[in-house]
Amino acid sequence: MTKVAAAPISWGVCEVPGWGRVLPPETVLGEMAALGITATELGPPGYLPTTASDLVTALDGYGLGLVGGFFATALHDAGESTVEDAAEVAELLAHAGGGVLVLAAATGLDGYDERPALSDKEWATLIDNSARIAERAAALGVRTVLHPHVGTHVETYAEVERFVHDSDLLLCIDTGHLLIGGTDPVDLVRRHPRRVGHVHLKDVREDLAERVRTGDLTYTQAVKEGIYVPLGAGDVDLAAMLKLLRDNDYDGWYVLEQDTALPADTATDPLPRAHTKQSLDHLARLMA
Repeated sequence: MTKVAAAPISWGVCEVPGWGRVLPPETVLGEMAALGITATELGPPGYLPTTASDLVTALDGYGLGLVGGFFATALHDAGESTVEDAAEVAELLAHAGGGVLVLAAATGLDGYDERPALSDKEWATLIDNSARIAERAAALGVRTVLHPHVGTHVETYAEVERFVHDSDLLLCIDTGHLLIGGTDPVDLVRRHPRRVGHVHLKDVREDLAERVRTGDLTYTQAVKEGIYVPLGAGDVDLAAMLKLLRDNDYDGWYVLEQDTALPADTATDPLPRAHTKQSLDHLARLMA
């Protein structure tokens, strides 16, 4: 049975300051439940309750379980708080029923529009911290995956390949972020089928993705211009991806995610639910 979940980012809920208007949890969780979704990722720190008992109670009220949580942190920073902060998230997940810690190698800057270069020493720290976090999480029964993500230190094709070579962590295959960063997600899974630990399903417009790659458009601008579209409306080969994952016996979650930014007015508030419904319908057709 295919396990399909959602994430608050599809409703514009993001950890980046000034990203956009944030809908209240009761709206987001209620709309997920109304669409028949039965599980969600955590969303940015502090959006949902930060104690396990309160989190479970909040999700139970909408018939939702917890898949895991995305956590962007400066993995290249040698400070002990890098590991401790991630371990706290893993502990919350473990006690609230979430099984996957989705790590991203944040730059330490706000947002995803600037990427300072890393030294080899900092890269080595990134790899070491990833392993230490994974070990701490595993002791709690939580699996750690690394999420290649635009505007982080694992974004480009070369960086993804370097991480696969240097680390034994599984990957979060985010079909949108990989494509924007210059990696064909289908090709990545075909070459490294045993490194798939979690899946974020997105669809994106290649014309805008190319403008992000060339620096003609920032990531934030591209999101506001609609780089993310409902599944089936963009340029990701989702049919090939799903077939490849099935052929390689992937049995984890498929999390529907469209990085969305809501403007100050309320005119676009119905779009997240409508777009997620469109994605669910397309996914159902592909899975049939």
